[in-house]
Amino acid sequence: MAKSAQKPGYRCAECGWRTTKWVGRCGECQAWGTVDEEGARAGVTIVQGGATTSPAVPIGQVRAEVAAARTTGVGELDRVLGGGLVPGAVVLLAGEPGIGKSTLLLQAAACIAERETVLYVTGEESAAQVRLRADRIGAIQPNLYLAAETELSALVTHVEKVQPTLLVVDSVQTVGSAQATGVPGGVTQVREVAANLVRLAKERNMSTVLVGHVTKEGSIAGPRTLEHLVDVVLSFEGDRHSRLRMVRAIKNRFGPTDEVGCFDLHERGIEGITDPSGLFVSRRSEPVPGTCVTVTVEGTRPLPAEVQALVARTEAQQPRRTSSGLDTYRVQMILAVLERRLNARLGGCDVFTATVGGIKLADPAVDLSVMLAVASAAGDKPLPPGLVALGEVGLAGELRPVKDVRRRLTEAARLGFKRALVPAGSLEDGARRRNGQRALVPVGPVAFAPGFEVVQAENVWDALTHVT
Repeated sequence: MAKSAQKPGYRCAECGWRTTKWVGRCGECQAWGTVDEEGARAGVTIVQGGATTSPAVPIGQVRAEVAAARTTGVGELDRVLGGGLVPGAVVLLAGEPGIGKSTLLLQAAACIAERETVLYVTGEESAAQVRLRADRIGAIQPNLYLAAETELSALVTHVEKVQPTLLVVDSVQTVGSAQATGVPGGVTQVREVAANLVRLAKERNMSTVLVGHVTKEGSIAGPRTLEHLVDVVLSFEGDRHSRLRMVRAIKNRFGPTDEVGCFDLHERGIEGITDPSGLFVSRRSEPVPGTCVTVTVEGTRPLPAEVQALVARTEAQQPRRTSSGLDTYRVQMILAVLERRLNARLGGCDVFTATVGGIKLADPAVDLSVMLAVASAAGDKPLPPGLVALGEVGLAGELRPVKDVRRRLTEAARLGFKRALVPAGSLEDGARRRNGQRALVPVGPVAFAPGFEVVQAENVWDALTHVT
């Protein structure tokens, strides 16, 4: 009997899951519209040698200055990028609609156009609309070229004529290619357009910035391969009802991924905030129950932030646990530690926790401040004024030291705080801890700076006793 022909297979562009028939939803990652047909291969194809773009040379003879970062003229954006834009690098900037992505890139493009040629391609707005925004923020430069295109071949033609050193595409989901199937913004189209733009950037040694959309869950829209193709992935965050905006690096091949840039979005454009220490702390004359200040570290920058909690009795069968700006699972863990280790009665209460200023805190050092804020709200007693708390809370109720304690305490003392509550051993020498020697916890406060004292606690009971 003759052997039957091999059936075509289907593969998910997000996770690589394969199936023998087409489905609208991936059975592995549960993503919609990511399953496409892949060609059936009867065996391994032997690839012959072809022409090379450049000869292989010893690594010591490669010119490193070619990949040196060039400043964008926006200090906070340079901080997140690791010094600026690298020639040939492809950057993906993603964020919610109306958050200010186009304003930030138009302002950065105008700064770069003072010394180089920049091409700004818009697919979502007309050229006249972009011109009005440029007039408003003062981004008119003779070397800043503007084109409204949604076809990839026309975009490539503009690049060949203008010969820019920086290309901005706003956005990659609006550009389509006649060589690929589907509608612009689809999985196949986005993958085809992104791959061609990356190839164009590498061939011309041209920095490229792509604007991307996000889904309702906050993740970058499009196939996961889009994030793998680019060199840098930036996330533009912020509350649409607030002027504060933050840029975080999710992926960066040329710099750190833990830096954050703070911006102030106003009617005249967007402006970097070099010292955002006072933006995430409330100003009040008298202490209020349910509030506690901590100091988090974003990259190399310590940022004081305030955590607020509200505990209210409820008649509902299942009390609510709501968090804003905090990790929900860590908050639930801290509530369990409070009930088990400190005998707190939270079973019949709604517990709400939030941060001030829209900042998102994922640092484990925030655990102690969350615990103290909830305990203060449950007892309706304010914490001592001028107090900062930082430390990681364990399931056994112990407090664990966190990194960069001295840098955090120095920033708190600079802003006028008077006392800090930290885990035991936080002020010890690092070599002593690495040798496994037991921490020597001093009795009473320790002077850290003039007018600033530090109290060390071993567990959550000691911490609560010190502040009450």
